[in-house]
Amino acid sequence: MRIKRTTPRSGITRRTRLIAVTAGLAAAAAIAVPSANASDTPSTFSATALKSAGSSVLKADVPGTAWAVDSKTNRLVVTVDSTVSQAEIAKIKEQAGANADALTIKRTPGKFNKLIQGGDAIYASSWRCSLGFNVQNSSGVQYFLTAGHCTDGAGTWYSNSGRTTVIGSTTGSSFPGNDYGIVRYSGSVSRPGTANGVDITRAATPSVGTTVIRDGSTTGTHSGRVTALNATVNYGGGDIVSGLIQTNVCAEPGDSGGSLYGSNGTAYGLTSGGSGNCSSGGTTFFQPVTEALSAYGVSIY
Repeated sequence: MRIKRTTPRSGITRRTRLIAVTAGLAAAAAIAVPSANASDTPSTFSATALKSAGSSVLKADVPGTAWAVDSKTNRLVVTVDSTVSQAEIAKIKEQAGANADALTIKRTPGKFNKLIQGGDAIYASSWRCSLGFNVQNSSGVQYFLTAGHCTDGAGTWYSNSGRTTVIGSTTGSSFPGNDYGIVRYSGSVSRPGTANGVDITRAATPSVGTTVIRDGSTTGTHSGRVTALNATVNYGGGDIVSGLIQTNVCAEPGDSGGSLYGSNGTAYGLTSGGSGNCSSGGTTFFQPVTEALSAYGVSIY
C-alpha cells in the first residue's frame, strides 16, 4: 500500500508522506514470507562483497525493495513487496553481477509505503501523524519526536482534527536519507514521558531478535521482534531511507512516526513505513531514535 498526502510536498509533487505512529500504542504481527535464495550452496562473502551488493541494489533503484545484511547467513537479504516483478528482481541480480550469489530474495505481502492518513493523533495542516517520544533539551525545553516525512513541510501541529488546539511547531526535519523530525511544544497539553503507560527512561539500539512494542494511532498496541538492523528501504519517488530497524511488527496508515520500545522502558525507534496490515501481518521499518536524539541534542525524560 502507498498512501499519498492530500497535498503535495513543497517542490516535490510526486512524493508521498508517511504517517506517524502515536506514542502509547504498540503493534506487532509476525509474518511468514517465502524466500528464494540466489544460490542454494552456502558461501562465505566478504564484508566488501556484501557492501558492494548493497550498493548494487541501491543502483538498481527498484521501488518496493529493502535490504540488510543477515549476519547469521552472511548474505544480503533483499525483501521485495508485492509490486516488484520477476523482471525487476532479475534487474537487481544483474546489477549485482559477480556478487549476485550474495543475495537472498524474500517476498513480503502488501506494498512498502510511508503510512500517512487522516485521523485523530497529531495533525499538520493537511495530514495526520503519530507522536513518537517526548524529549527535552538540557535547559528543560520540551519537544516531541516523530517521523521526518511527517515534519517535512509541516509548520504548526494540532492535537485535534479540527485543528483548533495548537501543540507546537516543527523545529527540525530530516527526510529522505533519515526519517526523523522534532516539534517544540507551545500548547498546554499533557506531555508524559510514557508510551501506552510504559515509563520510557532511556534509549538504545535493539539487537536482532529483540522483542519490541509499537504504538500507533491507527492500530493500537502490537508487538513483534527485530529481524534486521541497518536496513535500507526504497519507497519510490526518490524516497530512500537507510540505517533503519527492520521488524515483523504490523502497521497501517496513520501509524508513522509512532514509538517503538521495549517493555523495560527503552526507546528504540520511530515508525517509518512498511507493508501489509494488522490482519495479515507485514514488514515495518523504524528510524533509530538514538540518531534523532543525538542530532537534536535532546534526551528522553
